[in-house]
Amino acid sequence: MSEITATATLSLDDAISYANKTIDEIARYYVGNRDTLAKILASIFAGGHVLLEDHPGIGKTFVAKLISHVFGLSYKRIQFTPDLLPSDIAGTKVWRASRGEFELMRGPIFASLVLADEINRAPPKTQAALLEAMEEGQVTIEGETVKLPVPFNVLATQNPIEFEGTYPLPEAQLDRFMVRVSLSYPENELELLKRRLNWRNDDPSSRASQVVDSITLSSIRVLLETSVKVSDEILGYISQFSQIRKDPRVMAGPSPRGLISLMRMSRGVALMNGRDFVVPDDVKYIAPDTLAHRIVPKPEFSLEDLSTTTIVNEYVTRIPVPK
Repeated sequence: MSEITATATLSLDDAISYANKTIDEIARYYVGNRDTLAKILASIFAGGHVLLEDHPGIGKTFVAKLISHVFGLSYKRIQFTPDLLPSDIAGTKVWRASRGEFELMRGPIFASLVLADEINRAPPKTQAALLEAMEEGQVTIEGETVKLPVPFNVLATQNPIEFEGTYPLPEAQLDRFMVRVSLSYPENELELLKRRLNWRNDDPSSRASQVVDSITLSSIRVLLETSVKVSDEILGYISQFSQIRKDPRVMAGPSPRGLISLMRMSRGVALMNGRDFVVPDDVKYIAPDTLAHRIVPKPEFSLEDLSTTTIVNEYVTRIPVPK
């Protein structure tokens, strides 16, 4: 994960105002679940990467483009295909005979917001090209380590695994995503059709106004780390989700990185709700989206279509809530 280098100069009220304005601006163009938008934005404010899993045509790519405009971030889209190579993502070195040296050709990973579109259509070797970038904010190109822009976020989309021509993401890569969310079909498709008449085209994302810049985003991230409090009782509550690893239906449970992500996401949710402290409801609200994709069920339970979200929800109900 890229280091946070900005100084927290914003007040909590300023950060809350930016959060509300951001989601309002996106909602002007995206007709869908505002609750899901809030989760995506909470992850971005917390410095995490987002995995959007849903059927084609829902608006995953559209949401990513809206976010890039509203945040004023440099934006690159990588369309994952079966023949995509790791060098197509990170870049490569090209020999320049006139200068007698190799020149570094940067790939599309060098942007503040990278849309990894249909990430599970590429084989695991290519998917793994994102691992170093997502965790350390850098890439290694033919032995040379190159830093990525700050801030750096990956917003990946994937179709359901049952679709033909898809590959399951490796567990190590899934663990790099702070949350996995689903946009679902819009509840008011009549409103979507009405707005489409005024847009004149299917992609009005370029009309979205910039609300936040990269400096402000970095300052909000510092504010989350320094000013949104997490009590010892809440930390103890979050740590209890490690019990999932001992569940007889589970082959691999949430990693320590997953529990840290749950804490950071809870801070982001608290900010979106206008608070400078985390309450148990923040943790319960975001736990399924933060932990479910980090759980690997045993094969015999996978055949029974056991949902990992169901497992997390069971523990949300079972674990005692601190008073």
